[in-house]
Amino acid sequence: MSGHSKWHTIKHKKGAADAKRGRLFTRIIKEITVAARAGGGDPDSNPRLRTIVAEAKSVNMPAENIRRAIRRGTGEEPGVAYEEVTYEAYGPGGTAIIVEGLTDNKNRTVGELRHLLDKYNGKMADRNTALRKFSKRGQIVIEKGKVDEDTLMAAVLEAGADDMRDDEENWEILTSPEAFEAVREAVRALDVEPVSAAVAMVPFEYVKLTGKDAQSMLKLMDVLEDHDDVQHVWSNFDVDEKEIEASLS
Repeated sequence: MSGHSKWHTIKHKKGAADAKRGRLFTRIIKEITVAARAGGGDPDSNPRLRTIVAEAKSVNMPAENIRRAIRRGTGEEPGVAYEEVTYEAYGPGGTAIIVEGLTDNKNRTVGELRHLLDKYNGKMADRNTALRKFSKRGQIVIEKGKVDEDTLMAAVLEAGADDMRDDEENWEILTSPEAFEAVREAVRALDVEPVSAAVAMVPFEYVKLTGKDAQSMLKLMDVLEDHDDVQHVWSNFDVDEKEIEASLS
């Protein structure tokens, strides 16, 4: 598993994700609004909306918050009009970074992201120079103690998963974007709640970081994810778990 995924997993175990619950709700509400605007307010006929509503329910977002976000997307309630943006960048040690966001002011967003990158030894990249290092795939991470390996493997492969990898403490399941929802539901049918589950930008190769580069990268990831206009950040860095623990202590 990449350093990025390990970082998220350890943050979750330490409760850091819960500490940022309000930030998480804001991100999900924006995504629901945009998904409803693009494909309609019925999750049954809008796969993108169905996926993000499932994520909202998994983090116990109140049903009224979900309904209100959908109504804003369909124009039944007033709300801010967000534009989807994707930025490519390079971080410490030559790592590649993909930032996906929703903004009502592209000039403000790109300026603020440039500032954060400069502060932590990163820089904006030309179009498609970083993106070509990734492929879009469903990625589901499950703690090993939650389910038997053979039971999990049989269920996810039957549902359409491409691969299941051993990462010492976790199982990492990879799928095509189209099969992601079916595989996630197969996992939940086993009464297992994933540590994380998303359609992600998964790197073809990873860049190993240590020392100052590792700590700068982890700080950069933290500040990028905390930015109000950022929805997701993906990177191809890999660091040892002790480095991640040190950054979160």
